[in-house]
Formats: sequence, structure tokens, C-alpha cells
Amino acid sequence: MDVTTDAAAPWLIVGLGNPGPEYAGNRHNVGFMVADLLADRVGGRFKRAGRAQAQVVEGRIGPPGPLNRRVVLAKPMSFMNLSGGPVNALRDFYKVPVAHVVAVHDELDIDYGMLRLKLGGGDNGHNGLKSMTKAFGSDYHRVRFGIGRPPGRMPVADFVLKDFSSAERKELDYFVDRAADAVECLVIEGLERAQSTYNS
Repeated sequence: MDVTTDAAAPWLIVGLGNPGPEYAGNRHNVGFMVADLLADRVGGRFKRAGRAQAQVVEGRIGPPGPLNRRVVLAKPMSFMNLSGGPVNALRDFYKVPVAHVVAVHDELDIDYGMLRLKLGGGDNGHNGLKSMTKAFGSDYHRVRFGIGRPPGRMPVADFVLKDFSSAERKELDYFVDRAADAVECLVIEGLERAQSTYNS
């Protein structure tokens, strides 16, 4: 769905992660990191969203005029594998079409710091996406933030629940900033423009 077909509807931008300080620096929580930066950009602070098990910030992004978009930034406060319920509750409350939902998440099959944007598709074993797709179908946007594959024989579950390495952290702020730019481009200018600019 092109963004121009329902420009008045808000966008729901969901950073995926696990709640709690012990998970804050994990690779699995890079979606939260991008959501936090976007909240800073719109000048908002995350707060509890009524009955939904999530924290939200409401704001607008884009230049004044027809490209200005109403957005709801969200961080589900369930654990990753239960993200679908809180996201669907927010989608219903804010009357967000599925095609205006954007999930920002870690992706094992992409090199560290690289981005891929797409609409729809499978979950590639990602429990947050799996839960969202079960809740309201797969026709939502994804901003996939590459974290690479675990070294040696390290189990995937251990790898995603570890903090970024010291070497990775040197570039993490830059990559999170670029992912936030990609989200804004997707919402303001559409998927094709965002893909041509940010897919790497």
C-alpha cells in the first residue's frame, strides 16, 4: 500500500525488544533503541498506554504540509514472543491500518548495521514478528536491522540476548541513527524511496 492512499491514518512504529534494564543493551533490543531515538526527535517521552501492555509516544514527523505524518511510537512491554497482543491493541485504539504498522527489529541474516526495508513476508524465526503476524496478519512494514550471525557454535538465543560487543558499540549510535532516518523516510516518502536510499 502506498503511503499516499491513506495519508490521514496514523502510523504505528513499533520498536521490538524485551522490557527491563537487564535487556536494554541486548542485540534483540535494537528496535527499542531506534524507537527511543525517534521519541527524542519528536520531543516526546514514552509513557504507559492505557490498558495496552506497551509504552507510547504520540507525535508528528515530516515537513509541514501534506507530507507531515501523525505517528505513534510504541515499545511493547510484554516479552518479545508476546508482542502481537499489545501491538494489536494499539492498532485498534489508534485505528491504524495494518499497512501503516512498521516493526523495527534485529535481523540475524543481515550483516551488522546493514538495513533492509520491506512490506510483508515471513518472520524468519523472529518471535516478535511471529507474534505480530499471528495477531493481525503479515502485511505490515519491517525495518530489519542487521546483527549478523553468532560466532562459532554459539546458540542463536544466547547471541541475541547478549549486549553488542565493544567493537560493535563504536558504530552502534551511527547505525541506530541511520535506522531512525530510514523509518522517517518510509513513513514520509514511501517504501520504494526508503528502500532505494537505505537498503544495503
